[in-house]
Amino acid sequence: MARSGRDPEKRVKTGKKRSESSIRWLQRQLNDPYVKQAKADGYRSRAAYKLIELDERFGLIRGSKRVVDLGITPGGWAQVVRAKAPKAKVVGIDLLPTEPIEGVTIFEMDFMDDAAPAVLEEALDGPPDLVMSDMAANTVGHKQTDHLRTMALVEAGAWFATETLEKGGAFIAKVLAGGTDAELLTLLKKHFKTVKHAKPPASRKGSSEWYVVAQGFKGRD
Repeated sequence: MARSGRDPEKRVKTGKKRSESSIRWLQRQLNDPYVKQAKADGYRSRAAYKLIELDERFGLIRGSKRVVDLGITPGGWAQVVRAKAPKAKVVGIDLLPTEPIEGVTIFEMDFMDDAAPAVLEEALDGPPDLVMSDMAANTVGHKQTDHLRTMALVEAGAWFATETLEKGGAFIAKVLAGGTDAELLTLLKKHFKTVKHAKPPASRKGSSEWYVVAQGFKGRD
């Protein structure tokens, strides 16, 4: 331990095959308190604390009966739901493989596949009261393109939520800097009593991510 009582900063041993960006990422991971806490608490990723912090602020999970996790990999959010609402039925989907989670039904498929919504609904045996999305498109390095691709996923998640949610339900999704696009914001405000943006403390300061939290689904006409 350092004299300050804090762990001394860990350095990454540089290898010939490591790029500067990978070295910076490893350095950040080794010295990230959320990464260390996730390992100690048994969560698969530091992202679990983003949901925990958002739940503490907005009360999203308690009392939930059926939950959809869009972009479930690696499973940290589903783990949080299982811990806070152990009786809830949780269904997740991701293009990437996800290690099994007790009490969670996981589909390895593209949410943008036309068949995906029906697969999720059938697995739930009833309307969800919480739809959560941590989906983000793979980046190509072009800021505007990356933004559009991710927001297309957010919009798809929002439409799914408005078409399936139980009255009074909630929708939470990761968006990028600048918040939710005007058209999508209009959709959410039409269908939910409250729509707010938040950046949980667990989101890295340099990250462009924010979260949109829509609560009090008004139901379908």
